[in-house]
Amino acid sequence: MEQLIKQLISELGDDPGRDGLLETPERSARALEFLTKGYGETAQEVVNGALFPSSTDEMVIVKNIELYSLCEHHMLPFFGKCHVGYIPTGQVIGLSKIARVMDVFARRLQIQEELTRQIAEALMEILSPVGVGVIVEARHLCMMMRGVEKQNSEMTTSCMLGAFRDNAQTRSEFLSLTH
Repeated sequence: MEQLIKQLISELGDDPGRDGLLETPERSARALEFLTKGYGETAQEVVNGALFPSSTDEMVIVKNIELYSLCEHHMLPFFGKCHVGYIPTGQVIGLSKIARVMDVFARRLQIQEELTRQIAEALMEILSPVGVGVIVEARHLCMMMRGVEKQNSEMTTSCMLGAFRDNAQTRSEFLSLTH
């Protein structure tokens, strides 16, 4: 990857041998490996069995989980927050594991629409809850730095599964509690 980055720097019109760029290929390769580490992980692996018995049958919500990803169209960052809700059926998931599941999918070349769906489907599979709701609100540098250059634009996507899709009252409660 370092050789490709060195070539990219040259193609952009700069000298990869100049002082400021000498270590850039190595640093950039390490950064890209970190930003795409989700390819080497699964949701099941990061949950690592952190499911705990619980009699709770009310909605559990984790809001404002910081999210960072790279858009698959331009390989530019998008960032924002993710809100996740689920209704347990005999077990709850360790709190930090929801953020880890999100990162498995966010740390890939991605579009926000698919990211939102993947998080919801993974939690539905792992938890077998009554339902799952996921909302992602993000700002995309591909829209802010290039193209139309709209600095205040924000994209919101949602995926509602189970009771969050089938029951308007459940969906409404989730939406009101996350906003």
